[in-house]
Amino acid sequence: MRIDEESWRLVLLAGYTSKDVARVAGVSQSTVSYVMSGKRPISERTRRRVLEAIETLTYQPNAGARALASQRTSVIGLVLPFGAVVDTAALVPFIETITSSARAREYDVLLVASDEGSAGLRRLAGRSLCDAILVMNVQSKDERVPVAASLPVPVVFIGVPDDPAGLHCVDLDFALAGRLAVGELAATGHERIVIVEHPAEMIERNLSFVDRFLDAARDEADGHALPYQVVVPAGRGRAAAAAVVEDVLRSRGHARTGLVVPNTQALQPIIQDLAARGAVPGRDISVIGICTDAEAAESEPQITNLSLEPRDLSSRAMRTLFALLDPTGVPAPPVIDLIPPRLTRRNTVMRSP
Repeated sequence: MRIDEESWRLVLLAGYTSKDVARVAGVSQSTVSYVMSGKRPISERTRRRVLEAIETLTYQPNAGARALASQRTSVIGLVLPFGAVVDTAALVPFIETITSSARAREYDVLLVASDEGSAGLRRLAGRSLCDAILVMNVQSKDERVPVAASLPVPVVFIGVPDDPAGLHCVDLDFALAGRLAVGELAATGHERIVIVEHPAEMIERNLSFVDRFLDAARDEADGHALPYQVVVPAGRGRAAAAAVVEDVLRSRGHARTGLVVPNTQALQPIIQDLAARGAVPGRDISVIGICTDAEAAESEPQITNLSLEPRDLSSRAMRTLFALLDPTGVPAPPVIDLIPPRLTRRNTVMRSP
């Protein structure tokens, strides 16, 4: 019995020859030819060794061969923010989840710096480097939107620009988070709210999640007729957080004050500096953070938080991406998919008077 044509076609597509098969099987090249053609009787044991060699060689064919055979690269392009203003540690759970999700579907991930802008997207698609693209660091007015919408491969944004132009976008519902945070402080009798924003260098980048949270929080405060103040830290780290705390404590007077901290990096330094000044969160002042449940639960004191789970967000984005790559038998993903945050009451919000 000769080797079926499909098996041998895969060997050739993978860039191998009968010589490679013979080397792996430990037989002569002529023996491989006889097994292929069936022109001479070959023992079942030898034939099995040749077939196993073919299976070994085609199990992980090179990327070029796979692309030729399936017209796909089995690569996902991931456009990531890099640079001095980026919290690199915060990217780790995104990258880990995206890469593990890709490998589970036998895809690789190609990282591209978002600083390349639209040119980076064109390069990925124009050179057929990937089958789909995942974009992070989305701005409210993002120049990459029209280019992404015109590409021949699926593009998914982690973030929602003002005009998505029909692109699939997945993100935490930051607007809902802003409303929930302010609503919780209003419901517990607070008289003044301070929103501790991201550093100016981040705000200037017009990142969509920053704008959506702040706009919604302001609208909610206005709806409750609650005075509010937006504080922009002078930078990162403990010194910047300490300056924010000093300003808040000095200006609060006797007003029942609540801090809303969407700036995840500033959350722990603010909690620590408040405690160092004798202003106990949950007793003297309230704090609501936007952070993961694990970070909130492991803090001292435990922080009342709105859940921000980058692994859940990344998994949802990858499900959307693969549904676009292979829509057979799966429900069409929503174009705008917002994950509702979960408010968990812990120890840093004062109870109603």
